[in-house]
Amino acid sequence: MKRILILSANPQNAAQLRLTEEVREIDEGLKRSPHRDQFELVSRGAVRLQDFYRHMLEFKPHILHFSGHGGGEYGLVLENDSGKAQFLQTEQLAGMFELFAGEGLEYVVLNACYSEVQAKAINQFIPYVIGMNQAIGDRAAITFAVAFYDTLGSGRTVDFAFKLAKAQLIGLQEDQKLVLLINSTAIRPPASTQPTKNPNPSDSSKSIQQKPDPNDSMNIQMQAGDNAKQIGYIEQAGTINL
Repeated sequence: MKRILILSANPQNAAQLRLTEEVREIDEGLKRSPHRDQFELVSRGAVRLQDFYRHMLEFKPHILHFSGHGGGEYGLVLENDSGKAQFLQTEQLAGMFELFAGEGLEYVVLNACYSEVQAKAINQFIPYVIGMNQAIGDRAAITFAVAFYDTLGSGRTVDFAFKLAKAQLIGLQEDQKLVLLINSTAIRPPASTQPTKNPNPSDSSKSIQQKPDPNDSMNIQMQAGDNAKQIGYIEQAGTINL
């Protein structure tokens, strides 16, 4: 069984997203799928920096889905203890996924604007990572996510699921905003695969070796649009303008 962990953040001082709707529709789609018994869905919201790794440690997901705002090179937008925006920086994110890559994590979906930067960093360690190369509307982000998991639930591959989900955005003219990154060197054989025994005892000795904190005094300008899941730009200041 593959465990899907959805982590989301919707800071009070950011354009509000329909994250609950996204989780509900993904869950309903998986429950209708022919391979529903092969998936377990867990979701956690209002995620802070410490919550991110705590949930990863607790649930040990095979698929990690982040839903929320993205800040491009500054990272993903989580929440602080007051419910305001706080960045999870790209380098910190990549460092965590380097560790979790050895614990069964196979796919990462970053359903947040401008998250291609983080997707590339994570893809060094995780075989399949989906990110976004620009801002995307809330409706389009939900549509993509639901179609992607509907397709996985039907037993199709990640590549098939990505292409089918992406096609659902053509009518919204947002289909070119998503990217699927594949790192074949990070793909590991199933845990049940046993190593081949060495037929030659004489060869038994041979072996195979297997930035500064951007959260201080930042101004976040949200380009809401269709509640776009983005942070437009960041400059030194002390307030957050929506």
